[in-house]
Amino acid sequence: QVQLVESGGGLVQAGGSLRLSCAASGRTFSSYAMGWCRQAPGKEREFVAAISRNGIRTYYSDSVKGRFTISRDNVKNTVYLQMNSLRPEDTAVYYCAVARTTAIIPTSRTDFGSWGQGTQVTVSS
Repeated sequence: QVQLVESGGGLVQAGGSLRLSCAASGRTFSSYAMGWCRQAPGKEREFVAAISRNGIRTYYSDSVKGRFTISRDNVKNTVYLQMNSLRPEDTAVYYCAVARTTAIIPTSRTDFGSWGQGTQVTVSS
């Protein structure tokens, strides 16, 4: 059973940056694509970004493309989300997640099988 622990959330002004980290344990980290989703109050959880097992391929939602960058370190068993040019609408709880199987790279929230506990990101205007 994989365990995911996110960190790096907080309060930032619009236009600022944050870097989220997700430490994984309990499974062969490099065998699975990883990603991030977020959930704002009163809204459904939505896909944000995903990265392939070897880190070469990445996918982003249209709302964050060009502002967020996902990366991973398979030695440290950690995946990152660098968030730049943050906007108030980016305010949400951000969840790290593992792909449901080793065969897929997630492109939607339903492609993920395990989740972290989430970290709050708040962007003030």
